[in-house]
Amino acid sequence: MEAAAVKTSPPQQQTPIVAIPTTPVTTMDKPKMVPQKYAPAPTGLQQKKKQTIHYPFWFGGSASSMAACVTHPLDLVKVRLQMRTGDMPKSMSSTVVHIVKHSGVRGLYNGLSASLLRQLTYSTTRFGIYEELKDHFTTGTAPPSFGLLIAMASASGFVGGFAGNAADVLNVRMQHDAALPPAQRRNYSNALEGLVRMARQEGIGSWFRGIWPNSMRAAAMTASQLASYDIFKQTLIKLTPMEDNLATHFTASFMAGVAAATVTSPIDVIKTRVMSASGKSSIPKLLGEIYAAEGLRWMFKGWVPSFLRLGPQTICTFLFLESHRKIYRKVKDLDE
Repeated sequence: MEAAAVKTSPPQQQTPIVAIPTTPVTTMDKPKMVPQKYAPAPTGLQQKKKQTIHYPFWFGGSASSMAACVTHPLDLVKVRLQMRTGDMPKSMSSTVVHIVKHSGVRGLYNGLSASLLRQLTYSTTRFGIYEELKDHFTTGTAPPSFGLLIAMASASGFVGGFAGNAADVLNVRMQHDAALPPAQRRNYSNALEGLVRMARQEGIGSWFRGIWPNSMRAAAMTASQLASYDIFKQTLIKLTPMEDNLATHFTASFMAGVAAATVTSPIDVIKTRVMSASGKSSIPKLLGEIYAAEGLRWMFKGWVPSFLRLGPQTICTFLFLESHRKIYRKVKDLDE
């Protein structure tokens, strides 16, 4: 009898232990098990989906063109200061007053058609290639390293410099034209007419004037602008309470504008001088002439107006670009 009691007592003790994890009415264990088992999987998938969204190639060119419409007067003033000679105004404000006084408010938009053509060629190419490379080298949820972003952006900018060189030459000429004596003005009516006249009067080679300094500047610009924006944006989201929103986009683009203005200022001066010249002039000879006349100050001549142009342009470009992306995700019903 005692043996039988011993045999039957253990099942009575094990029965509630076995029933607890299998019974459907138990409610206290489920909330603990479900998050531990299933919560990480959706998060990883959502991050991967967000990283692999493939945006249209032309987004960068479209956003840059919109930004150019806002910042063109600043670009015009920058070119005038870099090409200043004689008793021309020396400050940004006096240059603006001089332009409005002699050409009216519309004078601040001289060469806008060439500026838009430049963005549609140069910026579309550099943004498009950069985003394609970035998507290609993104593995899972890990973005490319800082060094790789710089390399990809530099290569993209160099190719973009080739693609947009003709429009860039035309842009500089149309912006500087009104500052020349009437007898020396080219008076291009628009970008297309200017390209045709350049080819007829100076040969197709005029489209490629200054292509090497321009392409080097484009590489430096894209590396210091696009790559730095991505790095600043990632850093702000990772190390601060900021999220992927308008405030973060504004802050990261402002910091990218400062970096771009500082890196490209010396190259920008050389590019402007070469492209504005009518005859042949080698870069070493030009550097010698500038150094003899101005010393090392030439490297940052026009830095303030350059930053005042690049800052707003960079901010506008990336805000427009992020708006493009947001609308695209909404239309395609993709996760934010």
